[in-house]
Amino acid sequence: MRRRVGASIALVVAGLVMTIATGWGALVLYYLGPGSAGVRTAAAWGFAALGLAALVALAVRRARRPAAIGFAAAFALVLVVWGSAMPSNDRAWQPEVAVLAYATLDGDRVTVHNIRNFDYRTETDFTPAYYNRTFDLRRLDRVDLVASYWMGPAIAHLFLTFGFGDDHLAISIEVRKDRTRPYATLPGLFRQYELVYVVADERDAIRVRTNYRKDPPEEVYLFRIIGPIENARRVFLDYLRDINELREHPRFYNTLTTNCTTMILTHAAVNPGHLPYSWKVLLSGYAPEYAYEQGRLDQSLTFEELKRRSHINAAARAADQAPDFSQRIRAGLP
Repeated sequence: MRRRVGASIALVVAGLVMTIATGWGALVLYYLGPGSAGVRTAAAWGFAALGLAALVALAVRRARRPAAIGFAAAFALVLVVWGSAMPSNDRAWQPEVAVLAYATLDGDRVTVHNIRNFDYRTETDFTPAYYNRTFDLRRLDRVDLVASYWMGPAIAHLFLTFGFGDDHLAISIEVRKDRTRPYATLPGLFRQYELVYVVADERDAIRVRTNYRKDPPEEVYLFRIIGPIENARRVFLDYLRDINELREHPRFYNTLTTNCTTMILTHAAVNPGHLPYSWKVLLSGYAPEYAYEQGRLDQSLTFEELKRRSHINAAARAADQAPDFSQRIRAGLP
């Protein structure tokens, strides 16, 4: 009796694994397989049919072994296709992500090159501009978390901005999109986009979201992160190391594992006592609340009140192109 139960459980587990592998493999062939879209679609459906046949064969004792061997061989080919996809820095990039930033270090002085500072007329009509600036690590005195919402409370784009007195440097980890395809969530799981660090002036990175994006509009919140300033310096330097590394060794973006929120936690891991992963990281809109619960945001207010007072759209619209944009959006914040 126990053997039968054990065998049944093993078959169920094998079926679940094979089902997941079939779905994943079919999508790998659809997105990454060689040939035209028609060829890739046919390969994906063919692999799905093979997986279905292998699942049916699990119910027939004599057919299990040859079916499993055949499916394993086909899945090995899928893994070859997956492994053959290579990230690149050489594509026809959209202008917002066409120029990579990099940094040079000289003791406590860090020069950041290619800081984006576009002159926007609309979200899609702008004049590209970049500048270089040298920052003194000894003057790093704050880190802020920016959260931008456009599709309900569960999803937000998060990025950090580092303060050096009156100077602020925003670093946003994003999808590096080329000119041929817009971003979509499902392809983002299958090595379709590269990773990019958008290093920008706050008048660019924040203002494009508060003042120019209309379809859909974005609601932007700025939270000051609480913690030892030594931790902030370690995180900033870790960002710069990765920014420089990507110039030579590009990497893929992944919707779940390598995105704007998970990468912030990855960089924060250089510090002792860093935040553990949570479902509120995967549902990025809840990440600010998670940071609050872990004592990383101002605790003198309830989170609801803190979030209300951290909303900066009106202040950013009023500041617009003012040279003291960063100071004006922070006026009155907790």
